[in-house]
Amino acid sequence: MDPVIDRYARRASPRYTSYPTAPHFGKEVDETCYRGWLADLDPSVPVSLYLHVPFCRQMCWYCGCNMKLAARYDPVADYARTLRKEIALTADALPTRMTVSHLHWGGGTPTALSPDDLAVLMGDVRARWDFAPDAEIAIESDPRTLTPEMAARIGALGFTRASFGVQEFNMKVQKAINRVQPPAMVRDSVEQLRAGGVSGINFDLIYGLPYQTVESLVETVKISAGMRPDRVALFGYAHVPWMAKNQRMIDTDTLPGAEERAAQASAAAEALAAEGYVAIGLDHFALPDDELAIAARDGWLRRNFQGYTTDQAETLIGIGATSIGRTPAGYLQNIAETGAWVRAVEAGHLPIAKGRAFVGEDRLRAEVIERLMCDGHVDAAHIGAKHGAPLDWWHDAAEGLAEMQADGLVCVRGGQVTMTDRGRPLVRLAAAAFDIYLADSTARHSVAV
Repeated sequence: MDPVIDRYARRASPRYTSYPTAPHFGKEVDETCYRGWLADLDPSVPVSLYLHVPFCRQMCWYCGCNMKLAARYDPVADYARTLRKEIALTADALPTRMTVSHLHWGGGTPTALSPDDLAVLMGDVRARWDFAPDAEIAIESDPRTLTPEMAARIGALGFTRASFGVQEFNMKVQKAINRVQPPAMVRDSVEQLRAGGVSGINFDLIYGLPYQTVESLVETVKISAGMRPDRVALFGYAHVPWMAKNQRMIDTDTLPGAEERAAQASAAAEALAAEGYVAIGLDHFALPDDELAIAARDGWLRRNFQGYTTDQAETLIGIGATSIGRTPAGYLQNIAETGAWVRAVEAGHLPIAKGRAFVGEDRLRAEVIERLMCDGHVDAAHIGAKHGAPLDWWHDAAEGLAEMQADGLVCVRGGQVTMTDRGRPLVRLAAAAFDIYLADSTARHSVAV
């Protein structure tokens, strides 16, 4: 491995699905603040919705999400009833009935809901919001528990995209992360959804897992490509057992080191390219005719809490325990603990736990970081001028990028910052140079590669 890349790859940095990042959210954003933000929305501008279901029927040891094991359905049914009330509370707080351009169900595993409960909830959403004719309606699923009935219902409810956490097909790796799902099981789920009318299929793959090798991951890519998902996300496993207690089930001695992680990421990217996929941003891939590939090619790719997206909405309304949202005024996050979330909603409150209002140069730096993360290039001077900032507004970032430029990882010239081919996997570190809050943060982040 290139010793320079190896040195940088060991450094930690945020994933920059938002700026400021979540560790900087605080209690100053509360329900009253959020209601004001919602009331001030422009009714003519579409919004996006995110609905969170924190339940899974089986525990995955690698998972870092806020989730609960649903050994019985009663807690899930109770959650669904409260979710209906939050949908109504949120819609009532808007200035008028608004249009949705994107809807995403995440978790946990949203398909832990029963087909009937999912249908009721989708009925509530459609009763309170209009949908754009080309709206993307997406749901995350688990092939280990997806039933033919649920697959058919997802299609009947108008979902246009479904995502699967494939991660890795090697059986030794699957057992080590407690997620056993043979290729035939995943293929059946994909075929059932496509037969039901769901045209878009996403796969998530992970490198850096226990016992994983370059060879096993490349084989996983080949098997996955045979099912022809439209999009593939290739994430590095973030081992954060201080946050995700289930990760303590993973023996750290079985995890690949930084050099092996980088080799896995590079080999998987090459294998995906050989299968006809186009690289999107840092860690996504898509078939050339997919809208995500078109957005990347034409310069309108975006990045939000779900990763790279075609979603152009400036407002993302989060509903459900721990969900995160954004308005033009700032970010907000719901209460994470489901019991406290239930009590707040049942009392008629929007269950806001914390957030962050945009101040100072936040919007400017957020746009620069997003463009760099999406395009691998940004004209910092041009964006600064658009925001009314002085020409040298980014002198601190230029100093932060000096080491990477000296090592041939980034080119800084005349206000423009461009990742080199060699440095592109380290774009998170380049983005961090524009983050004025990072130096004072005590948050722990995953390694850059």
